[in-house]
Amino acid sequence: MARAPPEPHLFVVFGATGDLMQRKLLPSLFAVETALSKGGPPFRLLGCARQPLTEREFRSLCLKSLRGAKAGPLEELRRWVDRTVAYASLGDSGPDAYAALRGRIEEVERGAHLPGNRVFYLALPSEVVGSTVEQLGAAGLHRSPGWSRLVVEKPFGRDYRSAVSLNRLIHRYFHEKEVYRIDHYLGKETVQNLLVFRFANMLFESVWNRDRIDHVEITVAEDLGVEHRAGYYDHVGALRDMVQSHLLQLLTLTAMEVPASLDPDQVRNEKVKVLRTLEPIRPSDVVLGQYTAGRDGTGKVPGYRQEPGVARRSKTETFVAMALQLHSWRWHGIPFYLRTGKRLPSKVTEIVVRFREPPVWFFPERGSREIHANRLTITLQPNEGFMLSIELKRPGQEIELVSQRLHFQYAEAFGPLADSYQTLLLDVMEGDQTLFVRADEVEEAWRVLGPVLESGRSPLPYAAGSWGPPAARALVEDGGHHWTTD
Repeated sequence: MARAPPEPHLFVVFGATGDLMQRKLLPSLFAVETALSKGGPPFRLLGCARQPLTEREFRSLCLKSLRGAKAGPLEELRRWVDRTVAYASLGDSGPDAYAALRGRIEEVERGAHLPGNRVFYLALPSEVVGSTVEQLGAAGLHRSPGWSRLVVEKPFGRDYRSAVSLNRLIHRYFHEKEVYRIDHYLGKETVQNLLVFRFANMLFESVWNRDRIDHVEITVAEDLGVEHRAGYYDHVGALRDMVQSHLLQLLTLTAMEVPASLDPDQVRNEKVKVLRTLEPIRPSDVVLGQYTAGRDGTGKVPGYRQEPGVARRSKTETFVAMALQLHSWRWHGIPFYLRTGKRLPSKVTEIVVRFREPPVWFFPERGSREIHANRLTITLQPNEGFMLSIELKRPGQEIELVSQRLHFQYAEAFGPLADSYQTLLLDVMEGDQTLFVRADEVEEAWRVLGPVLESGRSPLPYAAGSWGPPAARALVEDGGHHWTTD
């Protein structure tokens, strides 16, 4: 069913001179506006930052970023920036600056004949999110003539206590229906299609349980190191940066029950239930790692502690592997293996559902019996799609089995996919919260990880270019399994 286009509004970005805005948000906003525009843009963009830039200087910065992203023809980009983009300097970010911002917002809205609908996107470091929300509230910007929506980037807090505190602060000024906690992984087409794949195809939903599935793997692997994010990453680590958000989100979508409807809260209710059924995590269920010097596809690379901006005695984990169990009827006894890390051999994000082997095997043996288990691989990157491995007889008189793959790739069927931020920004504009994280959901995710965060364990070393510490392999082998990609 076609959705109504978003209502005209002002899209306000805090941290507008930062990397996220210039590299991701700006090209996605241009793409959204280009796709929607029929006789005029549905929104105006107001960038806010502490730098004392003129509007002309900020527009030049935006044009340079859009050209670097190859977002469109130069003249089209220039017209869009001149027509759509405005700027407001926040200076010291004090009360006077936010009072002036309120006047600037109203000025832009009058000039563009906007009805007072506003999106406030906080593209900011997590430590200043709370103070920014307080300043918005103190200036009365949380209430507008139309609707108001607040978008917050991850990580949302550092642990359970800080997440609860931040939620309470936000709820002093914004209703939960107005809050969009964004996780760009949820905007990927394959992630969204998980609901359709599972609940519109009885072939899979009928076997999506402990009777037919042996175990599930979720891997988010990166081949690069910390690069320019060392100052941020060394205070966060893989648990907070990836597991609490991306991996647990993929877990909930894989394991959730069918919602009563596609109403956003019905979908998110089922995701929260998954987190609440997770068994307590034991120390033996977790492997932490930190990469040392090694090699990648280009040659030698430094260890994590030798990266610029990283403390020389840092104990920050760059790798996490976990074995989780769900205390639920559908999944009782089925392990979920989660893995993420930097400086791994390849960049891949995938969910692997490995089905049980046949109970009786009467075909001639050919190597390991593990090959006889059917396997469904859901790939989120780099080539989004699905692959199902099945067993077939090789042509000839002898009975010789061979594994073959049935595959579907979005790019082959539909062409290039939109960036995940483009999908999520459009959802914000339309007021659809389905792909955004609710307050209780983020709190439950932190609660689950609490024992791991508080353990104070030091990470094990692993060579850059490997698949993590040997203990990560032992973690799944102890359960009689192995990582599909290793």
